[in-house]
Amino acid sequence: MTKTPSLRSAVGALATLALLSGGRAPAVTGFTLSPPKSARASTATVLGGPISPSSLWATRRSVVDDADDEELGARGASPPEAQGGGPPPPPTRTRREALLSGSAVTVAAVASSMVLSPGLVGGPRPALAAGGTTGKEYLVERQNVLITGANSGLGLDAATRLAARGHRVVLACRSLSKARGAADAVRSALRDSGGSSVPELVPVECDLASLASVRACVEGLKSGGETFDAVCYNAGLARNTGATEVKRTEEGFELTVGTNHLGHFYLNHLILPLVRRGTGTVVVTASSVHDPDSPGGAQGSTATLGDLSGLATGPTFDMVDGGAFNADKAYKDSKLCNVLFARELQRRIDADESTAGIAVNAFTPGLIVGTGLFRDQNPVFTKLFDFAATSLLKVGETPSFGGGCLEYMVLDKSVRAKGGRYYFSSPGSSKYGEAAYGNQFAPAEVSKEARDDAKAGRLWELSSKLVKI
Repeated sequence: MTKTPSLRSAVGALATLALLSGGRAPAVTGFTLSPPKSARASTATVLGGPISPSSLWATRRSVVDDADDEELGARGASPPEAQGGGPPPPPTRTRREALLSGSAVTVAAVASSMVLSPGLVGGPRPALAAGGTTGKEYLVERQNVLITGANSGLGLDAATRLAARGHRVVLACRSLSKARGAADAVRSALRDSGGSSVPELVPVECDLASLASVRACVEGLKSGGETFDAVCYNAGLARNTGATEVKRTEEGFELTVGTNHLGHFYLNHLILPLVRRGTGTVVVTASSVHDPDSPGGAQGSTATLGDLSGLATGPTFDMVDGGAFNADKAYKDSKLCNVLFARELQRRIDADESTAGIAVNAFTPGLIVGTGLFRDQNPVFTKLFDFAATSLLKVGETPSFGGGCLEYMVLDKSVRAKGGRYYFSSPGSSKYGEAAYGNQFAPAEVSKEARDDAKAGRLWELSSKLVKI
């Protein structure tokens, strides 16, 4: 059996690189990582001084999946002690002192953390759903596509891919300046690639943290006579996992769920009438962290909406389940909301003759390091982490792979033919290039809670009340 770096050994190398470069622990997309049990209660000597396992294995996710990604404060890791339980870490040297005195030990730490172990990186993939695809066959007819969060990461890459194929792309971003910047970036990328055609790009403002902004966006699209072949709910945000202050949208919703779920929920209500009947599609960018049984979803606070009692209290909820605010859980909950929303939307579309034939699907793009999400990090750390995760340890994906996932969800005929599915690929699938789509990247099962149709219906009802529709 071919041996690949285990997820645990991979994060050891990455955490050491973070210490080497003076960066904070990595923020990652798709899943988080944890130390082996044997390391959690001991202290290692690395970089010339004692470093607690919580520092070496600091691995809290804190990202947008992979969208309109302006961070809200510094992003970083929360060691196990910060999450409750366990003794505080022993005193450590500063990174500067460590760098000056322990380079030889560091090399050994990096080498030892990259011990190879059998098995698939990241553990077993979710069970494949019935009707999985093999290969791809893209639509060639010109499509009119709207993408939220199209100014960075996979949203920008997908917009560039679609424009290169001659499709019309509406770039819906948090501000008009960001949307115009995205249009300029797409045009520049196409010029640099030698393309001769002039892409048709429409920049629009759509701030999902403001229902008034969402409403104004759709009213503008309606007045322009827009109809869409595909709408992609891709934008989102994640707070620093150590954040304790509840930030809110204009309507008073908790910011993470308010933006990632309720903003898109309201947008969908307004824009669905503009999606072509019989042939249109809705694509939702989700994440594997919605599933507590996934490698990332199992770390830290796990996703669960409980009895939805938080949403039932009204717009000033702190958490969907009514609990105390937890930034890590809020993000994971929002991704669970995304999956439940996609499934319930498909059910409602199928039950309504006026919307029948529109396919709704969700997907996870995987762990994507090389995006604007790391712009507040030490640049040396960012480059090292990106190289290690994506090129060396093969547990990360490239922004291009994520953009290709979204492009596949929009254009592939087999995806457009059947809705109600969730697409996933095992970590490191970008190494297969374009061949991954429809092969490694294919339908998979969602979490147990995401399969709860009654909860999906209740979430829809409460969401409707909150956005007043």
